[in-house]
Amino acid sequence: MGGLSHLWTQGDAISKAVAALLLLMSIGAWVVIFWKGWLLARARHDLARGVPVFWRASDMAAARLAVQPLDREAILLPLIDAAKLSSQPGSLEAQVQPEAQLTRRLRDSLHEVLGRLQAGQVLLASVGAVSPFVGLLGTVWGIYHAMMGISNEGSVSLDKVAGPVGEALIMTAAGLAVAIPAVLAYNVFGKILSACEADLEGFAHDLREAVLGHPARGAGSDA
Repeated sequence: MGGLSHLWTQGDAISKAVAALLLLMSIGAWVVIFWKGWLLARARHDLARGVPVFWRASDMAAARLAVQPLDREAILLPLIDAAKLSSQPGSLEAQVQPEAQLTRRLRDSLHEVLGRLQAGQVLLASVGAVSPFVGLLGTVWGIYHAMMGISNEGSVSLDKVAGPVGEALIMTAAGLAVAIPAVLAYNVFGKILSACEADLEGFAHDLREAVLGHPARGAGSDA
């Protein structure tokens, strides 16, 4: 702590700006980590409970009512609502085959849901990639600043060099301390997101087949 305080008091505007930037990046990364961990945990739990409940329902309306209290992060309901929508008469969409209309609506809803789940990934990736170099910049500038101060004194000794250089190296350690949690969280969340995406794509595909299969089964039974 003494080295950090001395580094802050003896540093110039650039050193302080680098330290403040690393602090902001660390705070931002940890906020995203806690928020996204909570979000994805709820999403995985909602998927595991909601999908079986949906398929056990007697019809689409009953299925939506059964899923609604379980879908806290609204990852299934947009797909269900998209499957129930109809095209506006007279629009270009209405001129397309019903199968293509349904596919487009489900695809758009799926992309919207995945976009919400992927929020924050870019920030974690950016922090993990940039913060080590920001810390290195602070170290290089701190060493340069320390050497200039030593040269102005006119005498060089090991004790005078080791202290300022060691304090400057703290910036490199700070950059790594910011980057490592962000990179680990990005990789863990990426794996969870891949699992969620696979489950949602499977649900959207099965939902499309179920919606398109109702008319065919009805026509066959009438015959």
